[in-house]
Order: sequence, then structure tokens, then C-alpha cells
Amino acid sequence: MKTLIVIPCYNECNRLNKEAFFSFVSQNDDIEFLFVNDGSTDSTLAMLQSFSTSNDKIHYLDLAQNGGKAEAVRQGILQSTSQYDCEYVGFWDADLATPLDEIKHFERIIDHHHYDCVTGLRLMRLGAQVRRKYSRHYIGRFFASLAAFVLDLPVYDTQCGAKLYKVEIAGKLFEQKFITRWLFDVELLARYINLFGKEEAKTKIYENPVMKWQDVSGSQLKMKDFFKAPYELWKIMRTYHSRRK
Repeated sequence: MKTLIVIPCYNECNRLNKEAFFSFVSQNDDIEFLFVNDGSTDSTLAMLQSFSTSNDKIHYLDLAQNGGKAEAVRQGILQSTSQYDCEYVGFWDADLATPLDEIKHFERIIDHHHYDCVTGLRLMRLGAQVRRKYSRHYIGRFFASLAAFVLDLPVYDTQCGAKLYKVEIAGKLFEQKFITRWLFDVELLARYINLFGKEEAKTKIYENPVMKWQDVSGSQLKMKDFFKAPYELWKIMRTYHSRRK
């Protein structure tokens, strides 16, 4: 296995596309998936157990209590780095707003350019099929500007749910629990800066413009959560700026 992708799941039984995942692993024998059931109250766990039984490239981790996406991803990454032999680990949103085909593209970018991390960039542009609700787009741009200011880093899109890391880097970034529930993507960047420095972040993290992305209904992230962002960003700034040497 070259790459293991963590898929956080909370009440996803009606949205998980079994055919898409099974088709992808059948065509890419060096990529496997670890689904993390985050204390779902529907039949998500039973579905993941069935997935795992049906395909040896599909694994699952069951968390008895709901801890939020950040902790589900963290637990999945920690299990990936400690129990599986792979070069890269990452996480992907269960709704496949970012198609699975982008994983191979992310791999090639790290292989050829030796980045530590490749993260998806949802850039609406000619030649790409990136479809976002305008309300979310403009709120997202405002949030991204705040995040860039807090981090003092020219990041364009922190919240795309498609990211891939070198396994040794992921082990360090995900070691400690996050202080935020939804903005852990920003927190990961703050951790990287503290561990490796801002200049390293500018040259070793790459935002890759995805060719296709689409809003999928049923997301656990609601519009009201965006209005909590300034306080969450303040917590990140206060915590991680104080740790910098």
C-alpha cells in the first residue's frame, strides 16, 4: 500500500457511495481506505462493517461516542500511521465533493516535487467544474482571508476536505488533540508552522486546484458554524503564537 485515506463518517449511511469506493480501489491497488465511524446513530457502522468484509482494501475504525470531525480524522490518521505500512496518509470528505481521482494527482505532486502536504483548492475557473453556492463561496473567501491573516501565510482555501501528507509529517501534526472542533484544518497549518517554520510551510505545503468539486447536500457543517469562525481563529492565534520560539 502506498496511500491510506481516512474517511470520517457521522450518520453517512444514506450518502456513502459504495460503488465509487469499490470501483476506485479495484483500479488502484496501492490505495486503501480507513472509514472512521464517529459515534453514528444510524446504520453507518453496519454499512462500514459490510464494506470491510466485502473488500480487503476497506477498513473501519469505530468510535463509540461522537467527538466531531476533527477527532475522528485524528484518530483515523493515528491508526493509519501506527498500524499500516504506507508512504502517504490523508483524509477525504465522505460525500466525495472532491472526486477520488484527485488522490492519484495528489500523489504525483508529492512524488515529483517532494512536498510534505498537498491540500485541495476549490478555485472556480475556466476549464474546471468547481460548483459552489455563491453564499458559501463569499463567506469562505472572507474566512480564508481571516485565516491567512492569523497564520501570516498566503493560504487561499483551508477548508477543502481533501488533504494528503507524508506519513512521517502526519504523525507529528496529528499527535495532540485539537483545540477547535471544525477549524482543525487551520490548526494543522499553525502546528506545521510551529514545528517546521513559516518559510518551510510556504515551500513544502501545496494547494492544488482541483478539477472538479461540488456542494453536496446533507453536510454536517451549517452556515451558522461560519459565524463561530472568528472566535475559533482567535483561539488558534492565542494558543499557537504563544508556543512559537
